Amino acid sequence: MSQATARVLNSGMRLPPLPTIRELVKLYKLQAMKQLSQNFLMDERLTDKIVKSAGRIDPRDIVLEVGPGPGGITRSILRRQPQRLILVEKDRRFGETLQLLRECASPLDMQVDIYYDDILRFNIEQHIPEITQRIHLIGNLPFSISTRLLINWYADLAARRGAFRRNDTCMTLTFQKEVAERICAPVGSEQRCRLSVMSQIWTEPVMKFIIPGKAFVPKPQVDVGVVKLMPLKQPKTQLPFSLVERVMRHIFSMRQKYCRRGYGTLLPPDGREEATQTLFQRADVRDTLRSFELSVPQCLRLADVYAQYIKEHPEVEGYDYRGPKIQDAATPSGDNDFTPVYNVVKCI
Repeated sequence: MSQATARVLNSGMRLPPLPTIRELVKLYKLQAMKQLSQNFLMDERLTDKIVKSAGRIDPRDIVLEVGPGPGGITRSILRRQPQRLILVEKDRRFGETLQLLRECASPLDMQVDIYYDDILRFNIEQHIPEITQRIHLIGNLPFSISTRLLINWYADLAARRGAFRRNDTCMTLTFQKEVAERICAPVGSEQRCRLSVMSQIWTEPVMKFIIPGKAFVPKPQVDVGVVKLMPLKQPKTQLPFSLVERVMRHIFSMRQKYCRRGYGTLLPPDGREEATQTLFQRADVRDTLRSFELSVPQCLRLADVYAQYIKEHPEVEGYDYRGPKIQDAATPSGDNDFTPVYNVVKCI
């Protein structure tokens, strides 16, 4: 018997009998909306398994659930008896089912707050101003926002803001199986990409289990992976998040070519080859490796030497190799020699 189950049985507190999720979906005529990437998980054994993957949830903890929908995972969270459960749901159609769960939790001294908002814009610090309690982030994420949300949370983690003002805020989230495999991909894996390295700089990602697509309604075209991401107590770099993200994006932009090709596009064409070679030598990284063959330390050494290079050459920092070339106007003397000026963008 798990500790959570024992705690519920010993306390004598349990949720009152409720209709199943399948019955509630039918009762309220709820249909998944394709434009919101909605897929309902009906099997309570699987929702219990997702919440169990989050690890121990203590009675003083706060859980924030992303996209609860009709409330399948929500029920499993409530059985673990957190002090407070925050539900962030964009679709108001689920209001009645979520209100029902809030009413059931109220007599058990569990606070359930429902916010109809976009998680990409949700201000966690506003709704959780104190950091005396541990926070768990759990959710069956819409496929359309999963990667963007994760990168946003990594930025928060690097800056120790939002849900990550404490270093013990864990994320237990669902992704398309392919994305889940990329997050956890080791060096040399064909799945290894920018997201792999970004994930492994700030967290320890663990693939917990795979949910077959047929377990969802409607059935997606892919299976789903459940990943737990545990923040590292000591991040592997102190460089600004935006700089690291920019360097990784360039390194993996040409993943089947030598890594120097993508990395080199951080630099303007004039003197690019020589500068790229010099930076690889400084970083002690072989420039004929493919990007997916690079370890996290190697990627970070390349980011370190790039950070030093733009200190020495500040005009390079905002260079955008995809930007159009802008020609200067002809000189008053009629000289037709134009000097190309390369478009720059602020690194965000």
